[in-house]
Amino acid sequence: MLLLQLSSAQGPAECELAVTKALRLLYREAEAQGVRTSLVEQVPGQIRDTHKSVLISLDGEQAARLAERWTGTLLWTCKSPCRPGHKRKNWYFAGQLFKAPQDSMDGEIRFEAMRASGPGGQHVNTTDSAVRATHLATGISVKVQSERSQHDNKRVARLLILQRLADRQQQSEEALRLQRRDAHHRVERGNPVRSFNGNAFITQD
Repeated sequence: MLLLQLSSAQGPAECELAVTKALRLLYREAEAQGVRTSLVEQVPGQIRDTHKSVLISLDGEQAARLAERWTGTLLWTCKSPCRPGHKRKNWYFAGQLFKAPQDSMDGEIRFEAMRASGPGGQHVNTTDSAVRATHLATGISVKVQSERSQHDNKRVARLLILQRLADRQQQSEEALRLQRRDAHHRVERGNPVRSFNGNAFITQD
């Protein structure tokens, strides 16, 4: 299983809309390639039903190949649907791939079963499929209910904790992290790995 993040970074509402359109296209491409997807986390955008960022799990033989196509700078070329008359037409966003670090933490993660909450049909609040996972040494805790089975939710939760631990370790090793933070959050302008055009979000590759 892989984790792919699509992010508008510090971009305006148009970039957040691009992330939302990209997510829909990603789902279609994943279905066509037999890759299983789950929306693990999302940060809402400024406009209703848009996303500042999303984190998606990808699982299947073609997962790595699919993720590679979405990793790097992404460009949507379109007249602004949010600000009529705005001159800018190029909206950049980015995809970043996270691979799970080697799991050597058996016995250090505590799992608690709980009922799922929120929309989800008849399965919600009828089975204890959701899980809360806590890394005992650091206190990092996540709740996952994106999958129907408790087993799959445990797997996603473990992956999230491992990734957050890896992020924490990486940050602690970067002496210049604070000075480079702004650059880290900016999307590189130019040399996009994929380009999309118009309101229909038609891929150009």
